[in-house]
Amino acid sequence: MKLLFLSFAFLLAPIFALLGGHHQILDLPGKKGPGKGKTIVLVSGDEEYRTEESMPMLAKILSQKHGFSCKVLFAWDSTGKYIDPNNQAGVRGWKHLDSADLMLTGTRFRRPTAEDAKHVTDFLNAGKPVIGIRTATHAFTGGGSFGGKISYGAFGPLIMGEGWVSHHGRHKGEGARGVIEAKNAKHPILNGVKDVFGPSDVYGIKRVTAERDTILLRGAVTETLDPKSKNVEGKKNDPMQPLAWLHPYEAPNGKGGTTFCTTMGASVDLVSEDLRRLVVNACYHLTGLEVPKKADVDYVDPFYPSFYGFIRDKNFWPGQDMQPADYGLGKTPQAPEPKGSPKWPWRDSPKK
Repeated sequence: MKLLFLSFAFLLAPIFALLGGHHQILDLPGKKGPGKGKTIVLVSGDEEYRTEESMPMLAKILSQKHGFSCKVLFAWDSTGKYIDPNNQAGVRGWKHLDSADLMLTGTRFRRPTAEDAKHVTDFLNAGKPVIGIRTATHAFTGGGSFGGKISYGAFGPLIMGEGWVSHHGRHKGEGARGVIEAKNAKHPILNGVKDVFGPSDVYGIKRVTAERDTILLRGAVTETLDPKSKNVEGKKNDPMQPLAWLHPYEAPNGKGGTTFCTTMGASVDLVSEDLRRLVVNACYHLTGLEVPKKADVDYVDPFYPSFYGFIRDKNFWPGQDMQPADYGLGKTPQAPEPKGSPKWPWRDSPKK
């Protein structure tokens, strides 16, 4: 009878895992590599820049090539049946931050419950590091707070070093080229980073300062979305806005931590090999590991990023109920382009 019971329990284990919510995330255990034993929680959830595409891609690189165990969180529809980036209250799995060494987020105006916010608060109170891409400067919104000290809207300014300011470059018309800050050119996060370009525009910045923050890249506004386009002339690039920086944050309990933030990070931006390398390097640096001279950031599976833009439909994938497993190893989803997307150089040439 004991053997029968154990066998039955073994067969039911996958069902118990699903009931525990593990089907709501993409869980990628780390293979061999320097990051073995460290866990990164990657939080997707934005209406515009397709982090539901980019976070699984980055998680594959970090887990399969560098050894980090990665857990990708998604925004779900209100019924919990499919991934829905439009649901600001839909991100599930915040509890996985409890055992994480690093949070990598690209959320936009999310509204976590008080219970979920506590996991973020505890993470910050432990002084753990955060990486933010693109809309992490305005990652949260609403009436809640982290530890009663940092309002959702203040997460960007206080934790990432900047909040939402403006589109400094012309949205969907002018691109962004990363220019290395000369005095910090030897910083390990810049190892192997030379050519960073993205079709998303440069954001306006007003809080980041060289006295407090470590500016690694500045953003040159380019004439078009073509990587070969020239930088625009005039005041837009004089001075150039900070594009990537390290920021010392103060947690709700007063403890200090460090964040890395870049205002690049649309899924199409991450076609840039050196932008991927910048993010991977930051993962090494912020978890206390030696940064490789030139980290391997080749795709694990082919990557088909869709152009950024708002999707107002009920489901981002019309007629399909997308699940985390659809973004897993060996899977290469390709989303429909938002209506009115401009032509861009890589659009018809999927990258492998």
